[in-house]
Amino acid sequence: MRGDGALEKIIITGVAGFLGYQLAETLLSEGCCILGIDNLSTGRMQNIDKLSVHPNFSFIKHDICSENLFQLKEITDIDQIYHLASPASPKYYQKFPFETIEINTLGTKNMLELSKIHNAKMVYLSTSEVYGDPEIHPQTEDYRGNVNTWGPRACYDEGKRLGEVFCYLYHSLFGVQIKVARIFNTYSAGLRNDDGRVISNFVNQALKGEEITVYGDGSQSRSFCYVDDTIRAIRLMMKNDAANGEIINIGNPNEITVLNLAKLIKELTNSPSDIVFLPLPKDDPKQRRPNIDKAKKILDWEPKVSLDEGLRKTINVYQSSSPN
Repeated sequence: MRGDGALEKIIITGVAGFLGYQLAETLLSEGCCILGIDNLSTGRMQNIDKLSVHPNFSFIKHDICSENLFQLKEITDIDQIYHLASPASPKYYQKFPFETIEINTLGTKNMLELSKIHNAKMVYLSTSEVYGDPEIHPQTEDYRGNVNTWGPRACYDEGKRLGEVFCYLYHSLFGVQIKVARIFNTYSAGLRNDDGRVISNFVNQALKGEEITVYGDGSQSRSFCYVDDTIRAIRLMMKNDAANGEIINIGNPNEITVLNLAKLIKELTNSPSDIVFLPLPKDDPKQRRPNIDKAKKILDWEPKVSLDEGLRKTINVYQSSSPN
């Protein structure tokens, strides 16, 4: 609520996507007025249909890289911007590499310009992918990364890195209230069944009794954060002025190998599936785990949902929505 009694008006880019939809639901439940923007290249219209029943939600199908963004009559009196728009799964950012670069560079610049014009606070969702295949473990925010610019993941990794540069410039030169969240693997049943990310793949394969496909020997490790914890963190970033001009890791510091994740999901689903091994994709990181000391200090945040609990919730929803 604003000081004048009006509802806060918040833009969410990528509102039809996994995190955008979940964030919009949370903010609407808190009494905010949401203007969602999405070009629906990877987002789902069914998410917009669910949100549109709420009187405080409005939607624009639009490409935020477009110059005419600033002429849209709906964009007035903006208080906050959550810039989530971007393909986030390798399946999709490798399918749309140039669009992925543009949304994280030109699109990010446009949203920062809107923040400057409206004196709005902004959270930019960056990614742990900026660390590449890290040579230090766990990763801290001051680690500069080990990213290959000449490979299939570079469009996403380097696009996000340059997006962070735009954030730095708008903050340091123009005083824009920008906060950068480096998101590590986030999951829930809200992930598309065909998303291609590891948990949605494993759960769907296990429930269908199909082979569970592990890439490489499965010794590579990841840290998985349940979506409720991730949403809570980025909400805290928006609210907390101490986060202005800061990059903060958001993720669960508990680590698991991909093979052990496959075994755990097989066990939790009581699946007869066999675990099979396929060649490891190029530039697939060997380890990924956040140091969240900064999030603890600035936001007083750390994850609450364990992997076992989060997977059980995810599996239950997938099971209930299965046609079988």
